[in-house]
Amino acid sequence: MRIANWKDYELIDASDGERLERWGDIILIRPDPQIIWQTPRQNPLWKQAHAHYLRSNTGGGRWQELKPVPEMWKIRQGNLTFQLKTMGFKHTGIFPEQAVNWDFVQKKIRHANRPIKVLNLFGYTGAATLACASAGAEVCHVDASKGMVAWAKENAAASGLSDKPVRWLVDDCVKFVQREQRRGNVYDGIIMDPPSYGRGPGGEVWKLEEQLYPLVQLCVPILSQNPLFFVLNSYTTGLSPSVMAYLLATLLTSRFGGSVSADEIGLPVTQSGLALPCGNTAIWQSAESDII
Repeated sequence: MRIANWKDYELIDASDGERLERWGDIILIRPDPQIIWQTPRQNPLWKQAHAHYLRSNTGGGRWQELKPVPEMWKIRQGNLTFQLKTMGFKHTGIFPEQAVNWDFVQKKIRHANRPIKVLNLFGYTGAATLACASAGAEVCHVDASKGMVAWAKENAAASGLSDKPVRWLVDDCVKFVQREQRRGNVYDGIIMDPPSYGRGPGGEVWKLEEQLYPLVQLCVPILSQNPLFFVLNSYTTGLSPSVMAYLLATLLTSRFGGSVSADEIGLPVTQSGLALPCGNTAIWQSAESDII
């Protein structure tokens, strides 16, 4: 497992379906269905949280505010600054375990010693986009949510990166890639963090297990002749790291060479000294400077 380490974020404890987390100075309790163990909640911060996300029996849930929580607050990771807020469906605006992948793309871009152009699909609030831009890449950030793209721009401003060459696009990712094929545009790196389930703008149902392979296949023609990396993330438990690695190997290694690696990514739990798995990442990278 690849473990993300932070100063401004901490997974303090994990017990009985919930995480106890510190986001800067704000303590939150959030649900996590993977936490099936019922260890004693000995840490006093369980009773001192600012807010607790309570799931509803009918789906979704709500935040119960126990202490005043700012409408928005900031945390830092390296040279990046992120604005957070308690939002629907338990989220805050970033996935802290993804910091291991931000580090990876930054190192690859800096070691390339050539101009690098990156496409970030399902870009959310822009953390991976800003990691690439801060390392010197030109980035195209695509997300179907206007609100998420606006938030990503705010994170760019907070990180002092508003002047970097980033295209911020509100678009359907599949349709955008299809148009890029027709235009003949290519990228040296692609980052893809698709949702497990969702609906398109026309009500189309998106199921990751069914549509991931066609989407990655669609992206192959828009890779440059000398691509640097392809990063594929998944939170779907049915897609193991080995399955994702096989997918990338069949589509990319035979054409571009290089190597594929895949693993769980996770966060250290302070109370237990163990690590909580938070998803899977498969990475194809060129042989010019292997990082992982």
